[in-house]
Formats: sequence, structure tokens, C-alpha cells
Amino acid sequence: MKTRRRASTERKSRRRRESDPHHARESRRYDSPLPSREYILATLEEEAIPVNETRLARLLEVTQGEREAFARRLAAMERDGQILRNRKGALLVAEKLSLVAGRVAAHPDGFGFLEPDDGSASLFLNPVEMRQVMHGDRVIARPSGFDRRGRREASIVEVTERAQTRIVGRLHHERGIWIVAAADRRVQHEILVEPGATGGAKAGQVVTVQLVTQPGAHAQPIGRIVEVLGGYDDPGMEIEIALRKHSLPFEFSSAAERLAARIPDKVRKVDLAGRRDLRALALVTIDGETAKDFDDAVYCEAAGRGYRLIVAIADVSHYVAHGDALDGDARSRGNSVYFPRRVIPMLPEKLSNGLCSLNPDVDRLAMACDMTITPRGEIAEYEFYPAVICSHARLTYNRVAAALYESPPRRDRETRELAERLEWLDRVFRALLKARAKRGAIDFDTVETELKFDAHGKIERIVPVVRNDAHRLIEECMLAANVCASEFLQKREHHALYRIHEGPTPEKLAALREFLKGFGLHLGGGDEPRAMDYAKLLEKVKQRPDVQLLQTVLLRSLQQAVYSPENVGHFGLAYEHYTHFTSPIRRYPDLVIHRAIKAALSGERYDPGGWAELGKHCSTTERRADDATRDVVTWLKCYFMQDKVGDEFDGSISAVTSFGIFVALDGVYVEGLVHISELGADYFEHDAGRHVLRGARSGRSFRLGDRVRVRLVRVDLEAGRIDFVLAEAA
Repeated sequence: MKTRRRASTERKSRRRRESDPHHARESRRYDSPLPSREYILATLEEEAIPVNETRLARLLEVTQGEREAFARRLAAMERDGQILRNRKGALLVAEKLSLVAGRVAAHPDGFGFLEPDDGSASLFLNPVEMRQVMHGDRVIARPSGFDRRGRREASIVEVTERAQTRIVGRLHHERGIWIVAAADRRVQHEILVEPGATGGAKAGQVVTVQLVTQPGAHAQPIGRIVEVLGGYDDPGMEIEIALRKHSLPFEFSSAAERLAARIPDKVRKVDLAGRRDLRALALVTIDGETAKDFDDAVYCEAAGRGYRLIVAIADVSHYVAHGDALDGDARSRGNSVYFPRRVIPMLPEKLSNGLCSLNPDVDRLAMACDMTITPRGEIAEYEFYPAVICSHARLTYNRVAAALYESPPRRDRETRELAERLEWLDRVFRALLKARAKRGAIDFDTVETELKFDAHGKIERIVPVVRNDAHRLIEECMLAANVCASEFLQKREHHALYRIHEGPTPEKLAALREFLKGFGLHLGGGDEPRAMDYAKLLEKVKQRPDVQLLQTVLLRSLQQAVYSPENVGHFGLAYEHYTHFTSPIRRYPDLVIHRAIKAALSGERYDPGGWAELGKHCSTTERRADDATRDVVTWLKCYFMQDKVGDEFDGSISAVTSFGIFVALDGVYVEGLVHISELGADYFEHDAGRHVLRGARSGRSFRLGDRVRVRLVRVDLEAGRIDFVLAEAA
């Protein structure tokens, strides 16, 4: 009897479930489809009153066996801000209450913003609201009007998810109370340390504190110290702080370590099955002087009137399978992080510097992109295949540049033996440059710097990194392989993570045109300029004395490149489709592309589990790595400038803000702030479109790119801040 009743209930539930307008979609995703989120929201709206979870389950005829999964779906909807529980635990539709769900972005000055999940405009959170939250927390808030500056404000209704559980900072002892001041200046709360929970740390040391109580409207956060890192200026401490401040995974899981240990130390015969043998070809790696992991090897020869170019990339996917422990750690990291003097690799060293590094004179597994390039630099045809290679040499950019571009050529034994192959590489490079010029790809001339350290690990000097044609040669070869990878997957209608770069937004384009008008310049292309229009303008202004200013403004008008399954092309490179294929040792998207290509070659499909989510994740980990690296470099530069307080420097204005100007020092490659209060006895108006501060009374202006002389007056290591005053005022 019970069996018949249960079967009847399940049939009834299925009938009710089939009236869900999204039932087909849920059936494709799950063997036992639950009510869709949309159907749950519609049911709550029909009731028009708060509904408890048990009643909602009955209304939707969720069976007892489905209750646990149903509860998880409700929890996810609550976390995403679609529904809200009142104090009695009943469920409401958040939208009906005019509530906004989103993530908190804190500012070092104590206020913050709510970044809504729906992409709408940010809402201002005043310092009182920020007392109960920390940077990164997810909240539901209610719009509450406008502040004195006309910004839309919000008041927090509920915190749905806490982002901060461990915080790195400096331990202080004040009036018998132990507190931790966070290294992340966006965390304005002082964390009280539980009595007896200092972990043996001393005042002034850097520690990690585990939060046991989150902040509230009338309460400070409380924690216990779980890690003592050491003195603030200990060698390498800046990296230890950055790792924890930005939540960078820096230790591999024990499962990943065990899996890596089981991988053979060298390529075996069994690994060669189904691979083309390219070991006889003189493939070489060309990298920087200090590189230790070699993703790519190149080879070129004549092919009729054109060229045969092979780009062989380490076959990481042979060793790292989708879903295994190594893959989980690599996906979590998203990419390797390159700090000065230290690398946090995406893969364990056995792979990143061993089996997956194309070291010379040893067999290595690779994925090859075998291309035929015309004399005009067009890719006539290409082929992807698994291969085995043996790199014939580990070359550097400087050695290749000396062998090819110095007059007379300066060659050592290896580059003499490989001279013919290098000359063919140079020829294909020149052909690819022609195609680049024809496409109209943008080529910004930016200065990169390198920190030089003394024997004690402290920064000694900062030097510019000189890019020579050997750098550009390898870059063009990699671009060609990446374009082939994206086209290969696109033609087979296989999903991919594209590297997309969109042009300027309408707002930025309007501001750029207004700025250029003041210089008598015009950007072509109307409402939708192309990369070619930018390239033509850059060519036109490259001999002007203000070229750096114009180039900086043009660069800042563009959007940031990201990963996405939606192909909108790469604006800067002037490609209709582009992806990353050439660095699977250090970038997770490249590893995913390798798997997709292998699947397509076998007539199969590869699904990493949510392409859009993966694209967002990889874009986020890339920004996280950039932010962490920037923090470390800033700290090191501050440390470098400590003993130069009182010195005067010449420099250029590198940024103009409402609170002052940033100045980049000549030959030192360090930036600092001249606060607006130090610019003179005047009221200065900020014109963001023209990148200028202008005195209302004096008419004196400070514009991006202007030359100034400044005096260093203060270096704040903890805040990562360098302060200047104008030398004339000093």
C-alpha cells in the first residue's frame, strides 16, 4: 500500500514539475530534475507572503528523497541574493523587497561600495555600514537614497557570505590588549586577539589571525593567531604577506604531491604511441636569461616560396588529467605567479621544471602546431598533432639577438651551429610582421623594469628591460600558433576559452576624442574604431615630444583583456578570434585548450565543467596574481627609497587624480604622490577627460605627461606609499 502511495506521489510530483517552464533544461542537466530557480521564485511570488521551507517543498511537491538537494538549491539562491529569509526563517523574493545582492568592495579610507550581481551601478556604503562587513563579503542591501555628493547609497540588510576568514597583519600590544592591523588596507577593522591566543608572537611581528567572530554593527572582529611569519623587514616577508593577503594557494595538496611523485622521471616508450617523431628537427627554446620552465620550442625551414614554422608546446595534458588532484590544484591557482626572486608555480616542480619543461638534449612530449606561412605572413595551412621532440639548444633572447641582429653577428658555438635555422626564423618573423602591419595591430611602446638584488636579498637598483627583435620573433611565432588554435576549435564548433579584448566603451571613446581634440588630433573609425585606427594615430604621433602622454591615454581608453567562451575577437591584436595555447605550464586556460584540441582530433568533445564560470575564474586569478605582484614590487621600491628622503628628482606626471598627481621618476622607475594640498595655495579642479588638475585662481595646471621636479619627503612601508612635494615649494 505504501509503495503504491509513494509511486502515486512521485507521478503527481512529475506532473507538477513538468509545468515548470524550464523543466526541459533541468532534465538535460540532472537525472532527477528539481524545480528550476525561476519556478521557485514564481511560486513564492504567487503566495505573496513569506513561505517556510517545508510549505514551499509541499507546494512544489518535492519528495522526501529530494529534500536535501532542494535545500542546497535554496541555499544557493539565498547566497546569490535571489531569496531572503526573515527572522522566522521564512523565504521571500529579494527583488520584491527592492533589495540588491552583491559583493562589498572596501576602500582604504573606511567607506566602500556594493557591486551588484546584476551588473547595475555601484552603491555607496558609508563608514557606519562598513563596520559590519569586510572587503569581499557578499551582502543583501536596500537602496537608501543619495549622499551629499549625489552617489546612490545603500544600507546592509544581511551578510550572506563572509570572504575573510584568515587575515595577515602586524601584531600590536596596546594597553594590555593584543590587536592585529591587517596588511590589506581595505580591511579597516582592528582584529582583537583572544586572551592567550597570541601563539607566542611578539609585538611588531607579522602574523596570520584566524577569525572566530566576524565584525558586527557594534562589535569588532575577534581572532586567534595561527601562524607567526616573523619580522616585518625579514628578507622575503613582502612575498609571504602578499600570498596570504591575496589568498594565493602556495602549497600543493598532499594528493597532488603524491600524484606528481608517481609520474615517471623521463619519457617512456609507451608515451610515444600515436606521436610524430620530431627529434631530428633542430627545435630550440628561446627565453629570458633567468627562465627555468620552457613551454615552447620553435623550428623553421623553407617551404616552396614560403616557410614551414613549427611551434611545439609542452604536452602538459598528457600528465595532468581532467579532474585529478594535479588538475584541481592547477585550476585553483589558475596561473603561475612570478614574484621578484620567487615563483609560485601552477604545477609541482617535477612537471614545471622537469617533464613538462622543454629542456635541451632530452626527449619531451609536445603538442605541435605545424604551419605553412606565405612570404606575406599569412597562414596558408596548419596542422595540430601530438609529437615527441628533443630541443637542440636552450637559447636566450640576448644570444639570438647578438647572432642575428648585431653587425657583425656575434655568435657562440651553439648559435654558429644553428645559424641557418635562426636565419629562417628571422625570415618568417619578418613575414609575420608584414601581416601584423596589414592587420593594423596596436603596438604600444611600454617600458618594463627589472629589480636587481644584492647578496642579502634587498633591492639594489631598478633597470629597464630592453626588448630586442628576438623577443618579438618569439612573440610573433606564439601569436600565430594561438590564432591557429582558436580557428581550429572554431571550425569544429568546439567550445573554447577565447582571449578576448574589447575596444573602448562609448564613454571612454567620447572622453578620448575630447582629449585628442585639445591636441588637434583625431581618431578615425567613427563610433566603432578598429585597431588599425589606433595604430595609424600612434604612427602619426610617434615623433612628437608628447608621444608618451598620447600613448598612455590611448592605452587607458581600452578595456582589459579577459577569458570568455563568447568570442568577440581581440581588439589590440586585430584578430577576429584568439586564444591562449602556448603556455600550459603556467596558464590553466592553455591547458584547457590543449585538451579541447586533443578531443577534437579524436572526434570527441571536451567539457571542463562550465566554460563561462571557468573564464571568469581564470580572469580573476590572473588579476589576483597581478595585484599580488604589484604589492610586492611596491613594497620593494618603498624599501629601496627609504634612505633617499630629502633627495630631489626629475620626473613625469604618470597619473592625475582628484587628490593629486603621481610622478614617475626618471631613471629610478619609482612612482610617488604629490598630494593636492602640496600643489600650491589654490583650489584645483580635476578634469578627468583631459587628465589635468587646474588651479581655479592661478590657472596653473598639472597635466598627464608634464615634466616636474620633486623632493622625496616620506616613505611609508606599511601603506606602500611614497610622498613627494614639488621641489620649488620645498
